[in-house]
Amino acid sequence: MADFTAEPLLDIRELSVDYLSPEGPIRAAREVSLTVNAGEIVGLVGESGSGKSTVLNGAMRILGPPAVISGGEVFFKGRDVLAMSEAELRAWRWREISVVPQSALNALNPVLTIGAQVMDTLAAHGVTGGEARRRADEMMELVGIDPMHLRSYPHGLSGGMRQRVALGLALILRPPLVVMDEPTTALDVVVEREILQRITALQAELGFAVLYITHDLSHLLEFATRIGVLYSGRLVELAPTSVIHDGGRHPYTQGLIGAIPSIAGGDPRSIPGAPPSLRSPPPGCRFNPRCTLVEDRCRVEEPAVRVLADDHLVACHVIE
Repeated sequence: MADFTAEPLLDIRELSVDYLSPEGPIRAAREVSLTVNAGEIVGLVGESGSGKSTVLNGAMRILGPPAVISGGEVFFKGRDVLAMSEAELRAWRWREISVVPQSALNALNPVLTIGAQVMDTLAAHGVTGGEARRRADEMMELVGIDPMHLRSYPHGLSGGMRQRVALGLALILRPPLVVMDEPTTALDVVVEREILQRITALQAELGFAVLYITHDLSHLLEFATRIGVLYSGRLVELAPTSVIHDGGRHPYTQGLIGAIPSIAGGDPRSIPGAPPSLRSPPPGCRFNPRCTLVEDRCRVEEPAVRVLADDHLVACHVIE
């Protein structure tokens, strides 16, 4: 169960990330603030290009050129992540925070067996010999795969099995926080459902916290504690899942809810238009060209983040 009274595991404060280009920096994440508490599942949702993975990579300091952190702070259990040395980061990653990537086929080394990759992960954190072999077997059983497949290569496993291996690798050192970056992408709906059920069962059993990144809001509505909504690099709403399920307050959140197909009938409603270019965004609220509730003020003045309740933040002029 989430502990909202203790210090957050992950505390992202006004994080900004730029991509450097000859024409000047392009801001892909703008002053994003987000916390993840022990034992909870926080979802981060938005369209492709909204900045979800950029925020994740910035918070874990795994950004590659030409991306740079241009502002903000990141703390993990009170430690300043942006001030950590490379050695401290290597020790911190996987023992304290790990990642389940969106494509296990790309993340796993194609020329090494699953067992070799598991042993390499454990050895990097000082676990070797019989203890490493025991943990490898335990990892495979934990995610529902016969340990005999430790001798298999990634291409010899199905997509669902590879994704389970990636989940097992993320859990093998029992970190308190696991980040999941669209972990069911490219899987068929049956396998996708199996993976999501495995994730929620393991989270309930082991008690780790989850930061779950996806473009599919319907997933988050089933199991997340809180949901943050990103649009064009900015967090436009953050609220308990029950509030988002009821439609939220930001017009973009309401558009995402309306776009979810319903078994009760009726056609889903798409959001008109397309996300703005990060290189030349519109003035004012960046959602204003697509918003059905747009006002004159929205076209010239970017809304500040408003606190509607202790656990509900929205950046929108219209709700005033």
